[in-house]
Amino acid sequence: MYERKLPVETECGLHLFMEVLSGKWKIKLIWRIHCGINRPGELRRKIPKASRRLLDTQLTQLVEHGILSKTSFDQKLLKVEYKLTQLGESLIPVIESTARWGEANRSILEPLFSQVRYP
Repeated sequence: MYERKLPVETECGLHLFMEVLSGKWKIKLIWRIHCGINRPGELRRKIPKASRRLLDTQLTQLVEHGILSKTSFDQKLLKVEYKLTQLGESLIPVIESTARWGEANRSILEPLFSQVRYP
């Protein structure tokens, strides 16, 4: 099991927010689940650039942080579904607001990212 080298800074709400949502795919996962995609296989198909392992790790972290709930159905073939908790639902307005900011500033930001060259 992974053990943190540095403790989470809890004296600032922004640190807590960043701790919960740090991870490349967490916001996309939350949004997809909000939109009704709640099975791991469906989520992997909607986010094909992410590895299965990374998505599983980030889904587990979101469950541990109380953003998602996970239900496992006892069937011959294991069935798992994720759902936003009340805490997770409270993030939806924040994500929508952030998306509006991105759209409002697209003309400024998009050219910057098209110029960035990664090795």
